[in-house]
Amino acid sequence: MLINEIQDEIIEEFSCFDDWMDRYSLLIDYGNGLEAFPQEDKVDQNLIDGCQSKVWFTAEIKDGKVIYHGDSDAILVKGIVALLIRVLSEHTPKEIVESDLYFIDAINLREHLSPTRSNGLNAMLKQMHLFALAYNAQNT
Repeated sequence: MLINEIQDEIIEEFSCFDDWMDRYSLLIDYGNGLEAFPQEDKVDQNLIDGCQSKVWFTAEIKDGKVIYHGDSDAILVKGIVALLIRVLSEHTPKEIVESDLYFIDAINLREHLSPTRSNGLNAMLKQMHLFALAYNAQNT
């Protein structure tokens, strides 16, 4: 599935709820469904700087596609981690680097986060982008 198709799917899922408390519950559900993050990867080098809560990300390349893994110690943020992984994982580095993540604004996510959480979201996106850039550079 293409990145934009996944984003459209997420927009549709969020559009089912008018109330942001319901949308927060959906985010928490996404986080609860996140693949277990290995305890040995919860180290400082995998921490995302700029996040209010602790957020860890790792990435690997398999068959030319970036596979992201992540976790957070905050349940809402863990849901955001799950959303980002859902959208960007299992795509080529080039697809990730060239992607326009319009779903964030389309579901008004940034507007419903505190300034520090919004900064954390930007930091997560930046790190995922950096992983993709590094893998893209290895392939060229």
